[in-house]
Amino acid sequence: MTPDDERLLRRAIALANQARADGHAPYGSLLAGPDGAVLVEAHNTVRADRDISAHPELKLARWAARELDPDTAAATTMFTSCQPCQMCAGAIARSGLGRVVYALSADQHDELHPGGGFPGVPQEGPALYEEARVPVDGYY
Repeated sequence: MTPDDERLLRRAIALANQARADGHAPYGSLLAGPDGAVLVEAHNTVRADRDISAHPELKLARWAARELDPDTAAATTMFTSCQPCQMCAGAIARSGLGRVVYALSADQHDELHPGGGFPGVPQEGPALYEEARVPVDGYY
C-alpha cells in the first residue's frame, strides 16, 4: 500500500462518513485512474433510492463499464470503505476494473454489524439442459 493508496482509501472512508451524516448507509467508494486522479465517487443510496442495488461499488463498476474503454478500466483502482459484497464483486469482475483496495474486510464488517446478513434463498437446478442450452450455445 502506497501513500497515494492510503490517501485515496481515506477519501473513500470520508465518503462513508458523509453518507452516514446525510442519513444514508455508511459506505463510500471512488475510482482512481492510473495517475491517481479521482475519476468518480459514490456512496450508498439504497434507502433513498429504494433500490437494493444502489451500493457505491456497483454504481462505480457500472459507470466504468459504460464510460471507460477496456484498457482504461483495467488501469483503474477502486478504493472502497468496505470489502465489496458478492453482488458488487461480480459487477466489478465484469466491468474489467484493474484493482480494488478496501478498508474493512467482510469479516470485520460482520463483527461490527452482527446478524446483519441476509437469509439464504434456496436454488434448484440445473434442469432442462437440452432446452436451456439452445439460446446460449454459439452466442459467445
